[in-house]
Amino acid sequence: MVFSVHHWAAWAPGLDGPDAWKAWLSRPHPLPAEGTPPLTEMPAMMRRRVDRLGRIALQAAYRCQGSAPPCPVVFASRYGDVGRSVDLLDQLARSTPLSPTSFSMSVHNAIGALYSIARGDTSAYSAVAAGAETVEAAFVEACGLLSEGAPEVMVVVYDEPLPPPFQHFPAPATVPHAWACRLRASDGASGYSLTCHASTGAPDTPAEDALPEEFAVLRFLVSGAERFEHHVGPRLWRWQHHA
Repeated sequence: MVFSVHHWAAWAPGLDGPDAWKAWLSRPHPLPAEGTPPLTEMPAMMRRRVDRLGRIALQAAYRCQGSAPPCPVVFASRYGDVGRSVDLLDQLARSTPLSPTSFSMSVHNAIGALYSIARGDTSAYSAVAAGAETVEAAFVEACGLLSEGAPEVMVVVYDEPLPPPFQHFPAPATVPHAWACRLRASDGASGYSLTCHASTGAPDTPAEDALPEEFAVLRFLVSGAERFEHHVGPRLWRWQHHA
């Protein structure tokens, strides 16, 4: 399927707005580790239930959605709000009573559920986690929804650095961040496509050009580049821009 990107938004500490993001994606540099968006779009009573990662993801979602009509949303995160889960496990280890609110917010689809409830939106929502292929899995899900007739689908990609007990796991996220984009099925030959092929080996990528995959996908989508390839084990994901 060929799809178009109708609108996008992103948030990370030190980066707020499309121009700042485009400048950073073209020339990445270290970003602040701390920072939380205001998320004034969400009612205060609900906003207080959301940890930093959730606020970042929801800020990108609200800004991307804007005043557009409701549509299905795919939330995609490799690890989700794992910091909250670590806190809960620590409480269990110390035989401390768990917070029901914290427990309910630790599941992978909690952020999307809050977004749906806050907006009174009964559209289809899903949460995707697929390791190093999480972004691709989210776009495959979105394209499936478009092919079934959804006029538009929003994808929200978010993650943050892993907490100390899990820092030995692969974690491309070096700063907390989120980006979102609204997709439509292309009514012509122009747009973007995503295909999966057998991989013959990872390409030689200059170190100075290396970006975590989810940032590299965003850079591809907003830069007008012709192609981006992501090698994962025996698979090659090929993103293409059809002019």
